Amino acid sequence: MSQPTAPTPGTSRPAASGADTGNPWAGGGTLFAGFLLLVDGVLGVIKGIAGIATNDVYTAVNNYVFKFNVTAWGWIHLVLGVLLIFVGWGILKGATWARAVGIALVSLNLIANFMWLPYTPVWAIVTIAIDVFIIWALSTYRSDREGSYLAG
Repeated sequence: MSQPTAPTPGTSRPAASGADTGNPWAGGGTLFAGFLLLVDGVLGVIKGIAGIATNDVYTAVNNYVFKFNVTAWGWIHLVLGVLLIFVGWGILKGATWARAVGIALVSLNLIANFMWLPYTPVWAIVTIAIDVFIIWALSTYRSDREGSYLAG
C-alpha cells in the first residue's frame, strides 16, 4: 500500500474529476448577479419611465459634455432596463449566452450611468458599483456544469 504524497510547496493539487474548479464566491455571486440584473433592470425601467413622462423629475444640467434632454435619457434607461431584465432572467435559468451578453449590457449600463452622474449623482454611483460587481461575478465564474438557478 502506498501513502499519498503531499504536493510540493508552491504547487497545487490536481482537481478531482467532475469538481467545480471555479471560485465559490463567484459562483454564489453569479446567482446574486442574476437577481441584481433583474433589480437593476426594473429600476432602469422606472428611471426611464420617469424621464419620459416628465422633464421635471430630474434636474437639468447646464454646460455638461454628455448633455441629452431628459426624455432621451429616459428612453436610454428604459431600453437598457428591459434588456437587463431579460438577461438577468437568462442568467437565473442558466443560459450560456446570458453571461457574455450580461457583461456587455452591464458595461453599457455602467457607461450610461457614468454619463448620467450629474442628474442623479448618488444613485448613479450606487448603480455603477452594482454594475462593477455584476461584471466581476459574471466574468470570474467557471463551472464544468451549466444549470438553472431556478427550479424547472
